[in-house]
Parts: sequence; C-alpha cells; structure tokens
Amino acid sequence: MSMKPLVHDRKYGELDQVLTAYLGRTADDTADERSEALTAYLRHTWQNRPWALGTAEQQLREYAQNPPGRLRHKLGEFYPVPDVGIPESDVQEWLQQLAQHIRASVESSDAPPPGPPRTHWEWHARFPELGQLLGGWFSQEMPDEFGEHDEALADYLSTTDPGLVARLCGELRELLASDLEEIEYSTAVTELGMEVDPPAPYTPAAWLVRVAERVSQPPTQYGAQTPAERVQQAQETQPME
Repeated sequence: MSMKPLVHDRKYGELDQVLTAYLGRTADDTADERSEALTAYLRHTWQNRPWALGTAEQQLREYAQNPPGRLRHKLGEFYPVPDVGIPESDVQEWLQQLAQHIRASVESSDAPPPGPPRTHWEWHARFPELGQLLGGWFSQEMPDEFGEHDEALADYLSTTDPGLVARLCGELRELLASDLEEIEYSTAVTELGMEVDPPAPYTPAAWLVRVAERVSQPPTQYGAQTPAERVQQAQETQPME
C-alpha cells in the first residue's frame, strides 16, 4: 500500500525538496559548512518560498529522529532517502546536520546572496518553463521532428497554454538580465535540457535573445493550427538561422 499524496506532502514534501537538490551532487556537508547543494536549495527557497524553510527543518529532524521501521517498510508507507553517497549508518546524522544548517540560516537570516543557479536542481527550480521548452523541443531528436529551430519554437508557441508562454517570457528576461558570461549561458541551456547547438551564427546568449523576442510577440490562437500550418507560419516569419 503506497502512501497517499496528501500524507506524503504533510510528512515529507519539503524534505523531498531538500534531498532532491542533492541528486547528482556530493553530500559533503559538515557541522560547520553546508554543501553547494544545500546552499542552492537555501538560495532558491529564501527568494521564492521562505515560509517553507521551517517545514523543511521540522521534517528533516523528525525523519532523522524517527526513521521508518519494519512495518512502514513492509507497507510502503515511508519516504525512501535517495542515495547521495552516504553510508546508511550515517544518514540520520547527516539529516540532523541539514536541519541544523537550515535552522541556523533562518534564525540568523543568513540567506545566500542572489546569483545565478549553481546546480542542476537549481536551474530547473528557477527556470521550469524554459527547461520545459529546451528539454522538450530542443532535445537531440529536434532535427528529425522539425528540421530547424524556428519550426520547433513555432510548435511550442502554438501548442502551449498562453499563461505558460507568458511565464517563459518572464524567465527568459530574468536569465538574460543576469548578464552572465557566454560560457555560463552555454552551461544554462545545457543544464536546462538543450541537446542541439543554437542555429548558426548565434551563440547561446544571442539565440536566447532571439527566442525572447519571438516569445514576446502577440500569440497565435492556442491549439488552433495543424502541424502543416505551424510549419508554414514558421517559414513565413523571420528565420532564426
């Protein structure tokens, strides 16, 4: 019997957010220093959901003090801590360290300074709709499905709810306002799921500017075009290549 969603969220929802931030990262927190993964979680959460920090501290500490026993394992009614490279015997102590770091951050208002994302989790937490666009429409299969970047973008714009397109517009403006180095923009699009190069002669940053310009144009009617019509519209618009 698996855990019901509301039960999961009440007991482990924010704990899951913290531990998901460690996937692909090293859990090298110590009693005196927090890891880059935890710093990324704190930076994003302080800026967007500061009220969740107290819940995270409580859930981490509760899980560390009362780990699931045999019955909960048998019933499947427990949260499985992901493998973050820590021996099972040390997990409880590590969770206590995370709870203490979060508590110290809240009590002293020690929020990480604003800055660009530093982990895969943070890139997707901060730019979810841009990750949806790049990972869904600009994966390695894009040349087989659309042939060119402009067709892929036209398909996204005509099949995506206008509210999400507006969210994408905001995320693009935020990313471009970060004034990153070119290599950092290259890292950004890669972390967010893009598996093809930008169209020549654009750099990643220049291509994101062009995408932002296109996204900010008045939308076509959502869901009204056929695939053939979307391709024709893409060909009639100013090409991105």
